[in-house]
Amino acid sequence: MRGSDLVIHMLLGYKVEVVFGVPGDTNVPLYHSLREKQTDLRHVMARDERSAGYMADAYARLTNRPGVVEVPSGAGAMYVLPCVAEANESSVPMIVITSDTPLSGEDRGVITELDCAELFRPVTKASWLIKSAKRIPDTMRRAFRIATSGRPGAVHMAIPEDILNEVVELSEVSLHPEPHHGIFPAYPSGPSDGDLLTLLELIGAAQRPLFVAGGGTNRSGAGAQLLQLAERMGMPIVNSITGQTAVPDSHPLAIGVIGDNGFHPHANRAMEEADLVIYWGCRVGSVVSIGWTFPTPSAERKIVQIDIDPTAIGNNTENTLSLCGDVGFVADRLSELLTEPMKVPSEWVERLNLWRAEFWSKATAEMSDASLPLRPQRVVKAFNQRLSGPFHIFSDPGTPTPHMTRLLRTDDAATKFIIPRAYGGLGYAIPATVGAWMANPHIRPVGLFGDGSFGMVCGELETLVRLNVPALLIHFNNGCYGWIKALQRLHGHNSTFSVDFLQLNAAAIAEAFGLRAWRVVDEESLERAFDEAFAFAGPSFIDIAVESIADVVPPVVSWLRRAGRDPFSLLPQSDIRLATLPQSHIG
Repeated sequence: MRGSDLVIHMLLGYKVEVVFGVPGDTNVPLYHSLREKQTDLRHVMARDERSAGYMADAYARLTNRPGVVEVPSGAGAMYVLPCVAEANESSVPMIVITSDTPLSGEDRGVITELDCAELFRPVTKASWLIKSAKRIPDTMRRAFRIATSGRPGAVHMAIPEDILNEVVELSEVSLHPEPHHGIFPAYPSGPSDGDLLTLLELIGAAQRPLFVAGGGTNRSGAGAQLLQLAERMGMPIVNSITGQTAVPDSHPLAIGVIGDNGFHPHANRAMEEADLVIYWGCRVGSVVSIGWTFPTPSAERKIVQIDIDPTAIGNNTENTLSLCGDVGFVADRLSELLTEPMKVPSEWVERLNLWRAEFWSKATAEMSDASLPLRPQRVVKAFNQRLSGPFHIFSDPGTPTPHMTRLLRTDDAATKFIIPRAYGGLGYAIPATVGAWMANPHIRPVGLFGDGSFGMVCGELETLVRLNVPALLIHFNNGCYGWIKALQRLHGHNSTFSVDFLQLNAAAIAEAFGLRAWRVVDEESLERAFDEAFAFAGPSFIDIAVESIADVVPPVVSWLRRAGRDPFSLLPQSDIRLATLPQSHIG
Protein backbone atom coordinates (compact mmCIF):
# COMPACT_ATOMS: atom_id res chain seq x y z
CA MET A 1 0.00 0.00 0.00
CA ARG A 2 0.99 3.62 -0.45
CA GLY A 3 1.19 5.76 2.64
CA SER A 4 -2.06 7.49 1.69
CA ASP A 5 -3.79 4.09 1.41
CA LEU A 6 -2.56 3.22 4.90
CA VAL A 7 -4.16 6.41 6.26
CA ILE A 8 -7.54 5.53 4.74
CA HIS A 9 -7.29 1.90 5.84
CA MET A 10 -6.59 2.91 9.46
CA LEU A 11 -9.43 5.45 9.52
CA LEU A 12 -11.81 2.74 8.31
CA GLY A 13 -10.45 0.40 10.96
CA TYR A 14 -11.56 2.92 13.60
CA LYS A 15 -14.98 3.11 11.92
CA VAL A 16 -14.52 6.72 10.89
CA GLU A 17 -17.46 7.64 8.66
CA VAL A 18 -16.62 11.19 7.60
CA VAL A 19 -13.52 13.32 7.10
CA PHE A 20 -13.74 17.10 6.78
CA GLY A 21 -11.17 18.95 4.73
CA VAL A 22 -9.99 21.28 1.98
CA PRO A 23 -8.02 20.22 -1.12
CA GLY A 24 -4.52 21.57 -1.68
CA ASP A 25 -1.19 20.88 -3.33
CA THR A 26 0.12 18.41 -0.77
CA ASN A 27 -2.97 16.29 -0.10
CA VAL A 28 -3.49 15.18 -3.72
CA PRO A 29 -2.26 11.63 -2.87
CA LEU A 30 -4.73 11.41 0.01
CA TYR A 31 -7.61 12.44 -2.25
CA HIS A 32 -6.46 9.91 -4.82
CA SER A 33 -6.74 7.14 -2.22
CA LEU A 34 -10.15 8.37 -1.10
CA ARG A 35 -11.40 8.30 -4.67
CA GLU A 36 -9.71 5.04 -5.66
CA LYS A 37 -10.85 3.00 -2.68
CA GLN A 38 -14.54 3.88 -3.18
CA THR A 39 -15.15 3.23 0.50
CA ASP A 40 -17.97 4.24 2.82
CA LEU A 41 -15.67 6.92 4.20
CA ARG A 42 -17.26 10.22 3.20
CA HIS A 43 -15.21 13.33 2.53
CA VAL A 44 -16.87 16.70 3.18
CA MET A 45 -15.19 19.57 1.39
CA ALA A 46 -15.36 22.88 3.22
CA ARG A 47 -14.65 26.28 1.72
CA ASP A 48 -12.10 27.15 4.39
CA GLU A 49 -9.84 25.08 6.63
CA ARG A 50 -11.14 26.77 9.75
CA SER A 51 -14.68 25.78 8.81
CA ALA A 52 -13.55 22.19 8.22
CA GLY A 53 -12.13 22.14 11.73
CA TYR A 54 -15.34 23.48 13.27
CA MET A 55 -17.34 20.88 11.35
CA ALA A 56 -15.16 18.15 12.85
CA ASP A 57 -15.51 19.72 16.29
CA ALA A 58 -19.32 19.71 16.14
CA TYR A 59 -19.35 16.16 14.79
CA ALA A 60 -17.20 14.97 17.70
CA ARG A 61 -19.28 16.78 20.34
CA LEU A 62 -22.44 15.04 19.16
CA THR A 63 -21.01 11.54 18.63
CA ASN A 64 -18.15 11.35 21.16
CA ARG A 65 -16.19 9.87 18.27
CA PRO A 66 -13.04 11.72 17.22
CA GLY A 67 -13.72 14.32 14.54
CA VAL A 68 -11.24 13.93 11.68
CA VAL A 69 -10.02 16.92 9.68
CA GLU A 70 -7.39 16.99 6.95
CA VAL A 71 -5.80 20.11 5.44
CA PRO A 72 -2.88 20.89 3.13
CA SER A 73 0.42 22.44 4.11
CA GLY A 74 1.33 26.06 4.74
CA ALA A 75 -1.63 28.41 5.00
CA GLY A 76 -4.04 25.48 5.25
CA ALA A 77 -2.34 24.30 8.42
CA MET A 78 -2.34 27.82 9.85
CA TYR A 79 -6.02 28.39 9.03
CA VAL A 80 -7.14 25.27 10.89
CA LEU A 81 -5.11 26.07 14.00
CA PRO A 82 -7.87 28.04 15.85
CA CYS A 83 -10.33 25.13 15.59
CA VAL A 84 -7.79 22.63 16.82
CA ALA A 85 -7.01 24.83 19.82
CA GLU A 86 -10.74 25.20 20.58
CA ALA A 87 -11.34 21.45 20.40
CA ASN A 88 -8.34 20.60 22.54
CA GLU A 89 -9.14 23.13 25.27
CA SER A 90 -12.83 22.15 25.18
CA SER A 91 -11.94 18.46 25.66
CA VAL A 92 -13.24 17.46 22.22
CA PRO A 93 -11.50 14.45 20.62
CA MET A 94 -10.08 15.38 17.21
CA ILE A 95 -7.62 13.82 14.76
CA VAL A 96 -5.85 16.45 12.63
CA ILE A 97 -3.91 15.43 9.53
CA THR A 98 -1.82 17.99 7.70
CA SER A 99 -0.42 16.82 4.38
CA ASP A 100 3.04 18.33 4.49
CA THR A 101 5.66 19.37 1.99
CA PRO A 102 8.01 16.54 0.84
CA LEU A 103 10.79 15.46 3.18
CA SER A 104 13.09 15.52 0.16
CA GLY A 105 12.76 19.31 0.09
CA GLU A 106 13.28 19.86 3.81
CA ASP A 107 15.14 23.13 4.56
CA ARG A 108 15.48 23.92 0.85
CA GLY A 109 12.89 26.69 0.58
CA VAL A 110 10.00 24.59 -0.72
CA ILE A 111 6.89 26.73 -1.01
CA THR A 112 4.54 26.35 2.03
CA GLU A 113 7.27 24.61 4.07
CA LEU A 114 6.42 24.93 7.76
CA ASP A 115 7.30 22.99 10.91
CA CYS A 116 3.72 21.81 11.46
CA ALA A 117 4.61 19.37 14.22
CA GLU A 118 5.98 22.25 16.26
CA LEU A 119 3.18 24.61 15.23
CA PHE A 120 0.46 22.34 16.62
CA ARG A 121 2.31 21.12 19.71
CA PRO A 122 1.10 23.90 22.07
CA VAL A 123 -2.57 23.38 21.15
CA THR A 124 -2.82 19.58 21.04
CA LYS A 125 -2.27 16.61 23.33
CA ALA A 126 0.38 15.34 20.90
CA SER A 127 1.86 16.35 17.55
CA TRP A 128 4.18 14.39 15.24
CA LEU A 129 5.94 14.54 11.90
CA ILE A 130 5.79 11.09 10.27
CA LYS A 131 9.01 10.42 8.37
CA SER A 132 8.30 6.90 7.10
CA ALA A 133 5.13 5.40 5.69
CA LYS A 134 5.81 2.34 7.83
CA ARG A 135 5.10 4.49 10.88
CA ILE A 136 1.63 5.57 9.72
CA PRO A 137 -0.35 2.66 11.27
CA ASP A 138 1.26 2.76 14.71
CA THR A 139 1.15 6.57 14.79
CA MET A 140 -2.55 6.47 13.92
CA ARG A 141 -3.11 4.06 16.79
CA ARG A 142 -1.27 6.39 19.14
CA ALA A 143 -3.31 9.32 17.86
CA PHE A 144 -6.67 7.67 18.55
CA ARG A 145 -5.40 6.32 21.87
CA ILE A 146 -4.32 9.75 23.10
CA ALA A 147 -7.34 11.64 21.71
CA THR A 148 -9.84 9.42 23.54
CA SER A 149 -8.00 8.54 26.77
CA GLY A 150 -8.06 10.60 29.95
CA ARG A 151 -9.24 14.13 29.20
CA PRO A 152 -10.05 13.98 25.46
CA GLY A 153 -8.49 16.41 23.05
CA ALA A 154 -6.88 17.02 19.69
CA VAL A 155 -3.95 15.09 18.23
CA HIS A 156 -2.02 16.15 15.13
CA MET A 157 -0.03 14.27 12.48
CA ALA A 158 1.97 15.91 9.73
CA ILE A 159 2.47 13.49 6.83
CA PRO A 160 4.80 14.73 4.06
CA GLU A 161 3.62 14.33 0.48
CA ASP A 162 6.39 11.90 -0.46
CA ILE A 163 5.51 9.75 2.58
CA LEU A 164 1.91 9.62 1.35
CA ASN A 165 3.24 8.32 -1.97
CA GLU A 166 5.73 5.87 -0.43
CA VAL A 167 4.90 2.19 -1.04
CA VAL A 168 5.01 -0.21 1.92
CA GLU A 169 4.93 -4.00 1.92
CA LEU A 170 2.04 -5.14 4.08
CA SER A 171 4.27 -7.73 5.74
CA GLU A 172 6.22 -4.84 7.26
CA VAL A 173 3.31 -3.22 9.13
CA SER A 174 0.34 -4.14 11.30
CA LEU A 175 -2.95 -2.59 10.29
CA HIS A 176 -4.90 -3.55 13.39
CA PRO A 177 -7.06 -0.86 15.05
CA GLU A 178 -7.70 -0.61 18.80
CA PRO A 179 -11.52 -0.61 19.08
CA HIS A 180 -11.52 0.94 22.57
CA HIS A 181 -10.13 4.15 21.13
CA GLY A 182 -12.75 4.76 18.49
CA ILE A 183 -14.96 6.54 21.00
CA PHE A 184 -14.61 8.63 24.16
CA PRO A 185 -14.19 7.80 27.00
CA ALA A 186 -11.95 4.95 25.97
CA TYR A 187 -11.56 3.66 29.52
CA PRO A 188 -14.21 5.07 31.89
CA SER A 189 -12.72 5.21 35.34
CA GLY A 190 -13.36 6.76 38.69
CA PRO A 191 -12.26 7.17 42.30
CA SER A 192 -12.32 4.52 44.99
CA ASP A 193 -15.56 3.45 46.64
CA GLY A 194 -14.16 4.84 49.89
CA ASP A 195 -13.99 8.34 48.41
CA LEU A 196 -17.48 7.99 46.94
CA LEU A 197 -18.86 6.90 50.33
CA THR A 198 -17.23 10.00 51.81
CA LEU A 199 -19.08 12.08 49.24
CA LEU A 200 -22.37 10.45 50.22
CA GLU A 201 -21.62 11.28 53.85
CA LEU A 202 -21.02 14.94 52.94
CA ILE A 203 -24.32 15.05 51.05
CA GLY A 204 -26.15 13.43 53.94
CA ALA A 205 -24.80 16.04 56.39
CA ALA A 206 -25.62 19.05 54.17
CA GLN A 207 -28.71 21.22 54.47
CA ARG A 208 -28.34 23.09 51.17
CA PRO A 209 -26.32 20.88 48.77
CA LEU A 210 -26.10 21.63 45.07
CA PHE A 211 -24.91 19.82 41.94
CA VAL A 212 -23.12 21.90 39.28
CA ALA A 213 -23.22 20.28 35.82
CA GLY A 214 -20.23 21.52 33.83
CA GLY A 215 -19.15 20.90 30.27
CA GLY A 216 -17.65 17.57 31.29
CA THR A 217 -21.17 16.30 31.94
CA ASN A 218 -22.00 16.83 28.28
CA ARG A 219 -18.60 15.59 27.09
CA SER A 220 -19.24 12.35 28.98
CA GLY A 221 -22.85 12.15 27.78
CA ALA A 222 -23.76 11.78 31.45
CA GLY A 223 -26.76 14.10 31.76
CA ALA A 224 -29.23 11.24 32.16
CA GLN A 225 -27.14 9.50 34.84
CA LEU A 226 -26.64 12.73 36.77
CA LEU A 227 -30.34 13.55 36.65
CA GLN A 228 -31.28 10.04 37.77
CA LEU A 229 -28.94 10.38 40.75
CA ALA A 230 -30.29 13.83 41.56
CA GLU A 231 -33.88 12.55 41.43
CA ARG A 232 -33.11 9.82 43.95
CA MET A 233 -31.73 12.43 46.33
CA GLY A 234 -34.02 15.34 45.50
CA MET A 235 -30.81 17.26 44.67
CA PRO A 236 -31.08 20.59 42.81
CA ILE A 237 -28.83 21.07 39.78
CA VAL A 238 -27.38 24.25 38.30
CA ASN A 239 -25.22 24.27 35.21
CA SER A 240 -22.49 26.23 33.49
CA ILE A 241 -22.95 27.49 29.92
CA THR A 242 -21.21 24.40 28.57
CA GLY A 243 -23.35 22.22 30.83
CA GLN A 244 -26.61 23.44 29.29
CA THR A 245 -29.06 20.77 27.99
CA ALA A 246 -27.43 18.16 30.24
CA VAL A 247 -30.83 18.08 32.01
CA PRO A 248 -34.24 19.32 30.76
CA ASP A 249 -34.86 22.99 31.59
CA SER A 250 -38.37 22.44 32.94
CA HIS A 251 -37.38 19.74 35.42
CA PRO A 252 -38.10 20.88 39.02
CA LEU A 253 -34.51 20.10 40.00
CA ALA A 254 -32.96 22.02 37.07
CA ILE A 255 -32.49 25.47 38.60
CA GLY A 256 -30.63 27.30 35.84
CA VAL A 257 -27.38 28.77 34.52
CA ILE A 258 -24.67 30.07 36.85
CA GLY A 259 -21.71 32.36 36.36
CA ASP A 260 -21.14 35.61 34.54
CA ASN A 261 -22.58 35.35 31.02
CA GLY A 262 -26.29 34.67 30.45
CA PHE A 263 -26.78 33.68 34.07
CA HIS A 264 -29.97 33.12 36.03
CA PRO A 265 -30.05 35.22 39.21
CA HIS A 266 -31.81 32.50 41.17
CA ALA A 267 -29.15 29.97 40.11
CA ASN A 268 -26.36 32.29 41.24
CA ARG A 269 -28.23 32.84 44.50
CA ALA A 270 -28.37 29.08 44.97
CA MET A 271 -24.57 28.93 44.66
CA GLU A 272 -24.18 31.67 47.27
CA GLU A 273 -26.47 29.96 49.76
CA ALA A 274 -25.34 26.37 49.24
CA ASP A 275 -23.40 24.73 52.07
CA LEU A 276 -22.11 21.97 49.76
CA VAL A 277 -21.23 22.58 46.10
CA ILE A 278 -20.40 19.53 43.95
CA TYR A 279 -18.84 20.36 40.57
CA TRP A 280 -19.35 17.68 37.91
CA GLY A 281 -16.88 18.09 35.03
CA CYS A 282 -16.36 21.80 35.63
CA ARG A 283 -12.94 23.46 35.69
CA VAL A 284 -14.32 26.50 37.53
CA GLY A 285 -12.89 28.95 35.02
CA SER A 286 -13.26 32.71 34.85
CA VAL A 287 -16.84 32.78 33.51
CA VAL A 288 -18.29 30.23 35.94
CA SER A 289 -16.53 31.87 38.89
CA ILE A 290 -17.07 35.48 37.68
CA GLY A 291 -13.35 36.11 37.73
CA TRP A 292 -12.81 33.81 40.73
CA THR A 293 -15.04 35.92 42.98
CA PHE A 294 -18.05 33.58 42.99
CA PRO A 295 -19.40 32.02 45.05
CA THR A 296 -18.17 34.29 47.83
CA PRO A 297 -15.67 32.39 50.02
CA SER A 298 -17.41 30.92 53.04
CA ALA A 299 -16.04 28.80 55.87
CA GLU A 300 -19.42 27.06 56.02
CA ARG A 301 -19.43 25.95 52.39
CA LYS A 302 -17.74 22.70 51.40
CA ILE A 303 -16.61 22.09 47.82
CA VAL A 304 -16.30 18.79 45.97
CA GLN A 305 -14.86 18.63 42.45
CA ILE A 306 -15.22 15.66 40.10
CA ASP A 307 -13.20 15.81 36.90
CA ILE A 308 -11.51 13.43 34.50
CA ASP A 309 -8.46 15.72 34.38
CA PRO A 310 -6.40 15.54 37.59
CA THR A 311 -4.63 18.80 36.74
CA ALA A 312 -7.95 20.67 36.83
CA ILE A 313 -8.99 19.42 40.26
CA GLY A 314 -8.36 22.00 42.98
CA ASN A 315 -6.75 24.38 40.50
CA ASN A 316 -9.23 27.17 41.27
CA THR A 317 -10.98 25.89 44.39
CA GLU A 318 -10.11 24.76 47.91
CA ASN A 319 -11.74 21.36 47.88
CA THR A 320 -13.02 19.39 50.80
CA LEU A 321 -12.96 16.35 48.52
CA SER A 322 -11.36 15.86 45.09
CA LEU A 323 -12.43 12.97 42.88
CA CYS A 324 -10.70 12.10 39.61
CA GLY A 325 -12.86 10.20 37.14
CA ASP A 326 -15.27 10.24 34.26
CA VAL A 327 -18.50 12.00 35.24
CA GLY A 328 -20.76 9.26 33.89
CA PHE A 329 -18.78 6.53 35.64
CA VAL A 330 -18.88 8.39 38.96
CA ALA A 331 -22.63 9.09 38.71
CA ASP A 332 -23.38 5.43 37.95
CA ARG A 333 -21.19 4.15 40.77
CA LEU A 334 -22.67 6.60 43.27
CA SER A 335 -26.14 5.35 42.33
CA GLU A 336 -25.00 1.79 42.99
CA LEU A 337 -23.57 2.74 46.40
CA LEU A 338 -26.69 4.67 47.39
CA THR A 339 -28.41 1.70 49.00
CA GLU A 340 -30.09 3.66 51.80
CA PRO A 341 -32.69 6.39 51.13
CA MET A 342 -31.13 9.88 51.11
CA LYS A 343 -33.13 13.04 50.55
CA VAL A 344 -32.05 16.66 50.41
CA PRO A 345 -34.17 18.88 52.73
CA SER A 346 -37.27 19.70 50.66
CA GLU A 347 -37.48 23.31 51.84
CA TRP A 348 -34.16 24.01 50.07
CA VAL A 349 -35.47 22.90 46.67
CA GLU A 350 -38.83 24.64 47.30
CA ARG A 351 -37.07 27.95 48.01
CA LEU A 352 -35.01 27.69 44.81
CA ASN A 353 -38.11 26.94 42.74
CA LEU A 354 -39.94 29.92 44.25
CA TRP A 355 -37.07 32.14 43.11
CA ARG A 356 -37.07 30.48 39.71
CA ALA A 357 -40.82 30.98 39.27
CA GLU A 358 -40.52 34.64 40.25
CA PHE A 359 -37.76 35.22 37.72
CA TRP A 360 -39.57 33.51 34.85
CA SER A 361 -42.85 35.29 35.54
CA LYS A 362 -41.09 38.60 34.99
CA ALA A 363 -38.88 37.38 32.17
CA THR A 364 -41.94 36.28 30.20
CA ALA A 365 -43.12 39.89 30.03
CA GLU A 366 -39.63 41.02 29.02
CA MET A 367 -39.59 38.52 26.15
CA SER A 368 -42.89 39.90 24.83
CA ASP A 369 -41.54 43.42 24.31
CA ALA A 370 -42.08 44.16 20.60
CA SER A 371 -40.27 47.53 20.51
CA LEU A 372 -38.04 48.30 17.53
CA PRO A 373 -35.40 47.41 16.68
CA LEU A 374 -36.42 43.98 17.89
CA ARG A 375 -34.83 42.89 21.12
CA PRO A 376 -32.90 39.61 21.21
CA GLN A 377 -35.24 38.51 24.01
CA ARG A 378 -38.18 38.71 21.62
CA VAL A 379 -36.29 36.57 19.11
CA VAL A 380 -35.62 33.93 21.76
CA LYS A 381 -39.33 33.82 22.60
CA ALA A 382 -40.23 33.17 18.96
CA PHE A 383 -37.55 30.46 18.85
CA ASN A 384 -38.71 28.77 22.06
CA GLN A 385 -42.31 28.62 20.87
CA ARG A 386 -41.31 26.43 17.92
CA LEU A 387 -38.84 24.07 19.58
CA SER A 388 -40.95 20.96 19.30
CA GLY A 389 -38.83 17.84 18.99
CA PRO A 390 -35.04 17.56 19.06
CA PHE A 391 -32.64 20.11 17.59
CA HIS A 392 -28.87 20.53 17.56
CA ILE A 393 -28.39 24.21 18.37
CA PHE A 394 -25.07 26.00 17.94
CA SER A 395 -24.37 29.57 18.97
CA ASP A 396 -21.36 31.73 18.25
CA PRO A 397 -19.85 33.61 21.16
CA GLY A 398 -20.87 37.25 21.30
CA THR A 399 -24.24 38.75 20.42
CA PRO A 400 -26.51 35.66 20.70
CA THR A 401 -24.85 34.15 23.77
CA PRO A 402 -26.14 36.02 26.84
CA HIS A 403 -29.81 36.07 25.86
CA MET A 404 -29.88 32.57 24.38
CA THR A 405 -28.08 31.13 27.39
CA ARG A 406 -30.45 32.86 29.80
CA LEU A 407 -33.78 32.45 28.02
CA LEU A 408 -33.57 29.36 25.79
CA ARG A 409 -35.87 26.59 27.05
CA THR A 410 -35.30 23.02 25.91
CA ASP A 411 -36.87 19.85 27.28
CA ASP A 412 -36.24 17.23 24.61
CA ALA A 413 -33.50 14.91 25.86
CA ALA A 414 -31.98 14.69 22.37
CA THR A 415 -31.64 18.47 22.00
CA LYS A 416 -28.13 19.87 22.44
CA PHE A 417 -27.10 23.51 22.84
CA ILE A 418 -23.42 24.10 22.15
CA ILE A 419 -21.26 27.23 22.33
CA PRO A 420 -17.45 27.12 21.87
CA ARG A 421 -16.27 28.61 25.16
CA ALA A 422 -12.54 27.90 25.26
CA TYR A 423 -11.31 30.73 23.03
CA GLY A 424 -14.52 32.43 21.92
CA GLY A 425 -13.67 32.39 18.23
CA LEU A 426 -16.29 33.77 15.87
CA GLY A 427 -17.43 31.84 12.82
CA TYR A 428 -18.32 28.57 14.57
CA ALA A 429 -22.09 28.14 14.26
CA ILE A 430 -22.55 27.95 10.47
CA PRO A 431 -19.93 25.24 9.77
CA ALA A 432 -20.96 23.46 12.99
CA THR A 433 -24.38 22.81 11.49
CA VAL A 434 -22.68 20.82 8.71
CA GLY A 435 -20.78 18.69 11.21
CA ALA A 436 -23.99 18.16 13.20
CA TRP A 437 -25.89 16.97 10.12
CA MET A 438 -23.11 14.49 9.32
CA ALA A 439 -23.27 13.27 12.93
CA ASN A 440 -27.04 12.76 12.89
CA PRO A 441 -29.13 13.50 9.78
CA HIS A 442 -32.34 12.87 11.74
CA ILE A 443 -32.02 15.98 13.91
CA ARG A 444 -32.22 19.45 12.36
CA PRO A 445 -29.23 21.70 13.12
CA VAL A 446 -29.67 25.35 14.05
CA GLY A 447 -26.99 28.06 13.90
CA LEU A 448 -27.18 31.34 15.84
CA PHE A 449 -24.68 34.10 15.08
CA GLY A 450 -24.09 37.82 14.77
CA ASP A 451 -23.00 39.70 11.69
CA GLY A 452 -19.37 39.73 12.82
CA SER A 453 -19.36 35.94 12.61
CA PHE A 454 -21.38 35.91 9.39
CA GLY A 455 -18.82 38.07 7.62
CA MET A 456 -16.09 35.55 8.46
CA VAL A 457 -17.72 32.34 7.20
CA CYS A 458 -20.54 33.25 4.82
CA GLY A 459 -18.82 31.20 2.11
CA GLU A 460 -19.96 28.05 3.90
CA LEU A 461 -23.53 28.85 2.85
CA GLU A 462 -22.52 27.25 -0.43
CA THR A 463 -21.50 24.10 1.47
CA LEU A 464 -24.91 23.92 3.11
CA VAL A 465 -26.68 24.16 -0.23
CA ARG A 466 -24.29 21.76 -2.00
CA LEU A 467 -24.79 19.12 0.69
CA ASN A 468 -28.47 19.99 1.15
CA VAL A 469 -28.05 20.42 4.90
CA PRO A 470 -31.47 21.59 6.20
CA ALA A 471 -29.86 23.96 8.68
CA LEU A 472 -31.91 26.78 10.16
CA LEU A 473 -29.61 29.81 10.42
CA ILE A 474 -30.65 32.75 12.60
CA HIS A 475 -28.67 35.94 12.07
CA PHE A 476 -28.64 38.67 14.75
CA ASN A 477 -27.93 41.67 12.54
CA ASN A 478 -26.87 44.81 14.41
CA GLY A 479 -24.19 46.29 12.16
CA CYS A 480 -21.27 46.04 14.58
CA TYR A 481 -19.04 43.87 16.68
CA GLY A 482 -21.63 44.20 19.43
CA TRP A 483 -19.81 42.52 22.31
CA ILE A 484 -16.62 44.51 21.78
CA LYS A 485 -18.52 47.74 21.22
CA ALA A 486 -20.29 47.24 24.54
CA LEU A 487 -16.99 46.58 26.29
CA GLN A 488 -15.52 49.75 24.81
CA ARG A 489 -18.48 51.71 26.16
CA LEU A 490 -18.18 50.14 29.58
CA HIS A 491 -14.46 50.82 29.75
CA GLY A 492 -14.25 54.03 27.76
CA HIS A 493 -16.95 56.41 28.99
CA ASN A 494 -19.37 55.58 26.18
CA SER A 495 -16.82 56.13 23.41
CA THR A 496 -16.28 53.45 20.76
CA PHE A 497 -13.75 52.99 17.98
CA SER A 498 -13.51 50.79 14.87
CA VAL A 499 -16.35 48.41 15.77
CA ASP A 500 -19.12 49.47 13.36
CA PHE A 501 -19.77 48.26 9.82
CA LEU A 502 -22.61 48.25 7.30
CA GLN A 503 -25.82 46.57 8.40
CA LEU A 504 -26.07 44.44 5.27
CA ASN A 505 -29.11 42.73 3.85
CA ALA A 506 -27.78 39.29 4.74
CA ALA A 507 -30.98 37.63 3.54
CA ALA A 508 -30.16 38.74 -0.01
CA ILE A 509 -26.67 37.25 0.35
CA ALA A 510 -28.11 33.96 1.59
CA GLU A 511 -30.58 33.87 -1.31
CA ALA A 512 -27.71 34.39 -3.74
CA PHE A 513 -26.11 31.23 -2.35
CA GLY A 514 -29.37 29.33 -2.86
CA LEU A 515 -30.86 29.31 0.64
CA ARG A 516 -34.47 30.20 1.39
CA ALA A 517 -34.18 33.49 3.25
CA TRP A 518 -36.32 35.96 5.19
CA ARG A 519 -35.60 39.55 6.22
CA VAL A 520 -37.09 40.44 9.64
CA VAL A 521 -37.55 44.01 10.83
CA ASP A 522 -40.61 43.84 13.12
CA GLU A 523 -42.75 41.45 15.14
CA GLU A 524 -45.06 40.55 12.26
CA SER A 525 -42.22 39.60 9.91
CA LEU A 526 -40.51 37.75 12.78
CA GLU A 527 -43.48 35.46 13.38
CA ARG A 528 -44.02 34.85 9.68
CA ALA A 529 -40.35 34.08 9.05
CA PHE A 530 -40.13 31.63 11.94
CA ASP A 531 -43.32 29.86 10.91
CA GLU A 532 -42.17 29.46 7.32
CA ALA A 533 -38.54 28.59 8.14
CA PHE A 534 -39.47 25.88 10.64
CA ALA A 535 -41.88 24.43 8.09
CA PHE A 536 -39.34 24.52 5.26
CA ALA A 537 -37.28 21.33 4.90
CA GLY A 538 -34.19 22.85 3.27
CA PRO A 539 -31.40 25.28 4.18
CA SER A 540 -33.02 28.37 5.73
CA PHE A 541 -31.72 31.78 6.72
CA ILE A 542 -33.51 34.32 8.93
CA ASP A 543 -31.87 37.75 8.90
CA ILE A 544 -33.12 39.75 11.92
CA ALA A 545 -32.39 43.43 12.52
CA VAL A 546 -31.94 43.47 16.30
CA GLU A 547 -31.10 45.87 19.07
CA SER A 548 -27.38 45.77 19.78
CA ILE A 549 -26.05 44.49 23.10
CA ALA A 550 -23.82 47.57 22.85
CA ASP A 551 -26.90 49.72 23.45
CA VAL A 552 -28.57 47.85 26.33
CA VAL A 553 -26.61 45.93 28.96
CA PRO A 554 -27.16 42.17 28.45
CA PRO A 555 -27.36 39.68 31.37
CA VAL A 556 -23.67 39.62 32.25
CA VAL A 557 -22.86 39.89 35.95
CA SER A 558 -19.65 41.90 35.59
CA TRP A 559 -21.32 44.35 33.20
CA LEU A 560 -24.36 44.84 35.43
CA ARG A 561 -22.09 45.56 38.36
CA ARG A 562 -20.29 48.20 36.31
CA ALA A 563 -23.69 49.69 35.59
CA GLY A 564 -24.42 49.91 39.32
CA ARG A 565 -27.09 47.19 39.35
CA ASP A 566 -27.54 44.15 41.58
CA PRO A 567 -27.06 41.23 39.17
CA PHE A 568 -28.69 38.78 41.58
CA SER A 569 -31.98 40.67 41.62
CA LEU A 570 -34.84 38.58 40.26
CA LEU A 571 -36.23 41.62 38.43
CA PRO A 572 -35.59 41.97 34.66
CA GLN A 573 -32.65 44.26 33.91
CA SER A 574 -33.13 44.88 30.22
CA ASP A 575 -33.62 48.64 30.47
CA ILE A 576 -30.06 49.72 31.24
CA ARG A 577 -28.97 51.77 28.26
CA LEU A 578 -25.20 52.01 27.99
CA ALA A 579 -25.22 55.37 26.30
CA THR A 580 -27.07 57.01 29.22
CA LEU A 581 -25.15 55.53 32.15
CA PRO A 582 -23.66 58.08 34.56
CA GLN A 583 -19.91 58.42 34.16
CA SER A 584 -19.41 57.11 37.71
CA HIS A 585 -20.82 53.76 36.62
CA ILE A 586 -18.43 53.30 33.72
CA GLY A 587 -14.79 52.43 33.46
